[in-house]
Amino acid sequence: MEKICFSVFTKPWKMGIDALGEFIAGLGFDGIELPVRDGYPIEPAQVAKLPQAVRQLVGQGVKVFSIAGPTDEKTFAACAEARVPVIRVMVGIDETGYMASEARTRREFDQLLPLLERYQVKIGVQNHSGRYVANAMGLRHLLEGYDPRYIAAVWDAAHNALQGEEPELGLDIIWPHLCMVNLKNAVWMRKNEPAADSAAWEPYWINGRQGLASWPRVAAELKRRSYQGVVCLTAEYSDTAAVNRLIAEDLAFARSLLE
Repeated sequence: MEKICFSVFTKPWKMGIDALGEFIAGLGFDGIELPVRDGYPIEPAQVAKLPQAVRQLVGQGVKVFSIAGPTDEKTFAACAEARVPVIRVMVGIDETGYMASEARTRREFDQLLPLLERYQVKIGVQNHSGRYVANAMGLRHLLEGYDPRYIAAVWDAAHNALQGEEPELGLDIIWPHLCMVNLKNAVWMRKNEPAADSAAWEPYWINGRQGLASWPRVAAELKRRSYQGVVCLTAEYSDTAAVNRLIAEDLAFARSLLE
């Protein structure tokens, strides 16, 4: 891949493959990240249908750069046949604690490595705020020692910003492991009354120009490092009624910064 390609996570749009391809092509994206989840056109139990769906989408000018789905042999085999290189996941932190959860995840990755090598696909681990591996340093510690051809990082600028990590530093930390960049944006919003004994906060997902993650700074650092790969706009907005308008505006903004 010798340029930046713009992808979109199609989670907001539960429509058939033909309609999805037509819709995404109309938005102007190069391709998509496809959910392989219950309630979507390709469900985990029918992942063998993925190659046919990918062929339909490619025929409409829409490439499938990644899926968000399970990490099992059936999925790896379907991705290999469909030539989908990345299965994106997130790593949660359970009641055993951070380090124990990380150690468990690494044991799981170790068991999956022979399958990833056989099918020549990779797991892309995304940072996620909250009880997950949340920032670039957490991703790097988790992924240290793994070949990024098989287990790599999906760096999410918004979750990085929610955790207070500067984008230039986050990209520097994760750069050797990076396989994809996610762009969305958010601010912290108070979710309880000002009269409450203590404040409680939650992310409010907003357009790319307005949130805590500076897309211009992210873009400048990616260009400085000559990044050539997928930038996925994940289409997450708290104003769900405005998703179609907001994602079109955000794609135009991202292209203006990166092209």
